[in-house]
Amino acid sequence: VQLVESGGGLVQAGGSLRLSCAASGRTFSTYNMGWFRQAPGKEREFVAAISWSGGRYYADSVKGRFTISRDNAKNSVYLQMDSLEPGDTAVYYCAASPRGKLPTTRSQVDYWGQGTQVTVSS
Repeated sequence: VQLVESGGGLVQAGGSLRLSCAASGRTFSTYNMGWFRQAPGKEREFVAAISWSGGRYYADSVKGRFTISRDNAKNSVYLQMDSLEPGDTAVYYCAASPRGKLPTTRSQVDYWGQGTQVTVSS
């Protein structure tokens, strides 16, 4: 599985961005998908995940502000980010895991994208 993120950029605090992740392969619908982020000098951390059946999971820090979704017909997963804060500044990575593993921790991730930069200015 190859993952390619897009949609990052520079936005002011309070603004919105939508990240996209396009996946290769014909078995996308069977994969559990997720988003992680890594700020400078910090470890990569879980942001959100969506299971193959549509179950959604969020880190407490983004709950109520971010929404994860998927479109199996387009082999894509999305992260809608609203009410952005400077603390959300990081490189955002798409993640994929086969059924039986949920990408809510780094150890459960089988595939990573290359990352896309999100910068939120105050």
